[in-house]
Amino acid sequence: MNETLSQMLALVTGVLLGAIFFGGLWWTVQKGLSSKQPVFWFFGSLLLRMSIVLTGFYFVSCGHWERLLISLLGFVIARSIITWLTGSLAQHHNSLAKEASHAP
Repeated sequence: MNETLSQMLALVTGVLLGAIFFGGLWWTVQKGLSSKQPVFWFFGSLLLRMSIVLTGFYFVSCGHWERLLISLLGFVIARSIITWLTGSLAQHHNSLAKEASHAP
């Protein structure tokens, strides 16, 4: 396989792994805050997310540190995207809640 293609695949895989990890974290926080036993949500989610991400990094790198580094870059890019998306969702939700609280 072409080296450039494998590096692009590593970047895309890193973004997907980051989306799974940080999207799963956001979802876990939403579920955990309304749960009677949030420790199960947080601990179970941590184990599942870490298992998926570490396994993904292992297979994507195939023993090449360059691919691992590129996939980690994709992971950080996904973190920025998820943080931006969830922040704008939270702002939108807060503005809707504020409007609803002032309704007659």
